[in-house]
Order: sequence, then structure tokens, then C-alpha cells
Amino acid sequence: MQAAPARRDDTRPGIWNNRGMPIRELPTLLINQIAAGEVVERPASVAKELLENSLDAGARRIELEVEAGGARLMRVRDDGVGIPCEELALALARHATSKIESLEDLVRIASLGFRGEALPSIAAVSRLRLVSRPPDAAQACSVEAEGGEPGPVIPAAHPVGTSVEVRDLFFNTPARRRFLRSERTEFQHLQATIERIALSRFATAFHVTHNRRSVLDLPGAHTRAGQEGRIARIVGEEFVDGALYLEREVDGLRLAGWVGRPTFSRSQPDAQFFFLNGRAIRDRLIVNAVRLAYQDVLYHGRHAAFVLYLEMDPARVDVNAHPAKLEVRFRDPGAVHDFVRRAVESALAATRPRAEATAGAPASISSVTGWVAAPPAQQAELRLAEAAAVYGALAGAALPAVSGRPEAQPAAERQPPLGGALAQVHGVYVLAQTERGLAIIDAHAAHERVLYERLKAQQRAGGIARQQLLVPQLVRVTSAELRLLEVHGAALEQSGLVVEQGGPQSVVIRALPALLAAVDAEALLRDLLADWSEHGTSAQVEQRCEAILATAACHAAVRARRDLTLPEMNALLRAMEGTDRADQCGHGRPTWVELSMQELDRLFLRGR
Repeated sequence: MQAAPARRDDTRPGIWNNRGMPIRELPTLLINQIAAGEVVERPASVAKELLENSLDAGARRIELEVEAGGARLMRVRDDGVGIPCEELALALARHATSKIESLEDLVRIASLGFRGEALPSIAAVSRLRLVSRPPDAAQACSVEAEGGEPGPVIPAAHPVGTSVEVRDLFFNTPARRRFLRSERTEFQHLQATIERIALSRFATAFHVTHNRRSVLDLPGAHTRAGQEGRIARIVGEEFVDGALYLEREVDGLRLAGWVGRPTFSRSQPDAQFFFLNGRAIRDRLIVNAVRLAYQDVLYHGRHAAFVLYLEMDPARVDVNAHPAKLEVRFRDPGAVHDFVRRAVESALAATRPRAEATAGAPASISSVTGWVAAPPAQQAELRLAEAAAVYGALAGAALPAVSGRPEAQPAAERQPPLGGALAQVHGVYVLAQTERGLAIIDAHAAHERVLYERLKAQQRAGGIARQQLLVPQLVRVTSAELRLLEVHGAALEQSGLVVEQGGPQSVVIRALPALLAAVDAEALLRDLLADWSEHGTSAQVEQRCEAILATAACHAAVRARRDLTLPEMNALLRAMEGTDRADQCGHGRPTWVELSMQELDRLFLRGR
């Protein structure tokens, strides 16, 4: 009986159904082109796959030659372990790889590539030539493929290592070729990919030419100074000059790298590089963790800059969750989120005046000009209900004030980082003489940070005070949300909320943290549930409490145009030196800058 032809689906206009059509196996070429649609989006995708193969082969130097943004030619040459002649043709077969052998290997992936899709997928949409020679081979061998059809393996001349030449990308799929952008745009994407991979492997040297012109030459970096030199080439010298280096290890998680000072930030998240076990990833959980770490030191609407490296047991993360392996799935996302956040917070806490280097100053006058010109942050009005909650939660304790008594300094002791106060300008800025020159302090912003950190410390020391709701609030929830509340019961208890199950599909909120007595209880609970579902952890309560404390600190800090005595100024300077994050106010603005004697001499042309 002959199969019925496909017919119109009356329920979906314009859609043809497949009822009556036979099931058949797709041709190999079509399979490869479908796979290429996932692996090869543009020349940058080709570069990523080829460079990762070179790194997996142990390459210590990689040369990349590009023409016409990579669409006409892309040639990658490395000095890695190479491919034996008898395996060269197999390298162009689908799902053929030397990187895994069993399910256990797949669970503990340590290499960048492992699925054996890259070379056959690239070959399916280009003219590809593969040449390789292992160290113990007398000569090299090569194989060519055009549109996915491999030719014979033949002898060739080539040093130890591998070269992959990709010509005329998408020559046999003109519809996809039309989606390529201009040569300049495609090369910008390709260069960004190369730079990201170069940051993942400091020990490997990279040399890139475009249209026979050298555009990137990075020697191997084996010291921290060399690593910072490479970061300066890619991210910028200004980032490195003001970056904070961090290194932290807890429970098998190790994080190291550089985070930008809050006064160095970007209008876009284009200077954020994160690497997991040497693999560049873009993960929302990590981005959220870093964002929370910067939440009360970064200017509104700005993005942090960082280059961070996380190392962990490969069995604790699934790197096969995304076709291009750009996103991952953590076995315990909450633990990873909290670890990254705490590590970055600890590094940022060191942004305060330090005796070892007044070089710890946030910036010179010239480097914060843009911040001075930026529109001032809008400070929310402190409502009466919130004010009552603040003072009630702190057991009626008065807000800390700047002491009028200067702290005595031993004569033999080195001058404090912020030196001694000289005067106040228009009741706003304090001038102080330091060992290096002149410090200028925004009195209100500095005092606000000091009070804010003290309020946070008092709250943490006293625990979270709860306030019972006069009318318990009933909230409708789904079965999935009920399970989340059960799983995160301990976290809910620590956050200060008292929530009980009220029925099969509802819960009852009976108490809130005292600081949040005026907030919408249901909205807060739903935000917690959303964070637990997305990240496995939540900082909603902490964020909202700290926002109220920040507002209280802002209103209690010394106001502009208020004249301070010299003892009050010096007391403020000493308080700043002992306060975490004292380089920025709660809105992310710098609290002080320093002019060295050399900068002052340049201003007045001394010595010329």
C-alpha cells in the first residue's frame, strides 16, 4: 500500500503534518550540515573549536592566520602532540575522539573538546585540509575534505604538531553565508574569541595575523607579572593598575584572579571573563554572584570588570549542557554561588586606605573625572515606618557618630595612610597631608560608608530581629514552590521569615525581619522562591535590609556645608582607615582621591 502524501493540518493554518510519511535515515552529509548548524555559527565559532583542539593537544605556541574575517581562510598551526597518520581520516569522522572512552570519562570531563563533532562539522561547510605529525613520526600526513567528503591520506611536509586550514566557509550553503556580517564585524567577533581563549591559558603563546598583518602577539606568561601583562593587553592597563588580586579555597573550590575596583567600572558587561577549569563560560549564576558582591559599592547602572578562575572537581559540574559548552550546570549551585560571592566580597572589603601603599588610593584626580561629572545618585527618602524599624531593630542604639577626640599616635609610628587634616573646603571636602602628597576626602560620602559598615556589623552581631505580623498573610503557591520551601527551610529560618504550610497549595507568613516590617511580605517570599529556583540560593532579605541601613546611614552622615573641627576631621580619617570598603560610598562613588607631590609639581610646572 502506498504511503499517503503529507496533508494540510486544519488545526494549524500554514503547517503541513507528517502523518503517512515514512521514517528514513538522513544522509551523512545532511547529518553533518545539521551538526554544523549547532557548532559553526560564524568564523569565530570555527576559531574556538580549532584553538580548543590545539590546547587539548598540549600546544605551547599557536599561530592563527586569517583572511577576510575568517570567511575566506583560517589556518591554525600548533606544536602539540599531533595525530598519527593511521588516525588522520578518523579525525574527520563524526563522534570520533581521543578524549573520552567511557561514561565515567564523560562525567569527569577535563578537556575542552570531547564530542568529536568539531572537525566533521567544519568540514561539512568548508574546504578543509588537515596536516599533522606526532613527535615520533618520520614524516607528516595530510587529508583534505570538501563539503564533508574526505579524500585519501597522503604524505606531507610539516613540523611536529598540527595545522588545520579552513577555506571558503559556507561555500556550499550560500543561504548561511549571506547571514555573515561585514569582514570587520566578523573579525571583531573572532578576535574577542581568541582573546578569551588566550586568557584561559597563560602558558601558551598566541600569534594572530589578519590579511597578512600581525594583530596580536602574546608570549607565554609564566609569572604573575607576565599574566598581568597579558591581561593589560586584552582588558586594558587601567584595569590591571587598579585591580585587586584574590585567591581563596574552601571545600574543594578554588577561586583566583583579578577584580576591578568599584571606581573602575563599565557601562556594559564587556570586561567580565570567567573560566571554569580552564574553560571560558558565560553563566548567569556566576554573574549574579559577582553582581551581589558589588551591590553596595558599585555606581548605579555600571558593570564590574573581572578576570576570575574557578577550579573544582570536574564531577561536580556538567559542561555538556550547552551545544557550544558556554553554559554549565553545577551539581550544587547554591554552594558555588555563595563561595564566589563571599570571595569577591572579601577582596572588595580591602578597598580602604592602607599604610603599605597610599597607592591603595582609589584613583588620582584625573582618573575619576568621569565620576565627578556623573549625575548624583538619587537617595530614596527614609519613610517613618522604615525609620522606626531601623531603630527598633538596633535596640534603640544611637547611630554611631564621629568622635571629636583624635586618636593619639605614637611619635615613632609611621604617618597614617590618610595623614593629618589641614582644612575643609566649602564645608564639603576635607584636605589632608599624606606621606605622598595631598588627599581630598568627601566628608559626607566617607562618613556614610563608616556608618553603614557599623550598622551592618551591629545587625549581624545581634542577629536578625523578627516582628510578628498582626494579620498573618496567606500566600498561594505551587507544588514546586512548596518543595523549594522544604528544601530551603534552614535558609528561610536564618533570613528571619516565619512561614508555615496553610494547606495543600498555600503557606502562611507569620513573621518578617524587623527591618522589613513595612515591605510587601508576599512579594518578598516570591522573590526568595524565584532566586532559589534560579540560583539555589538567595540574598533578597540581606539586600533589602542593607538597603534600609544604607538609607539610614546616608541620612545620619554629616551633611554638606557643615563645618567640621580639625579633631572631627582627623577622627573621620582614622575611622575610614579602619572601615572595609571605605574607598566608596554606598552609591559606588569614590570617597577620596590623592594627588602625589609629582602630580602637584606637574600642575604648577615645577622643575621645568
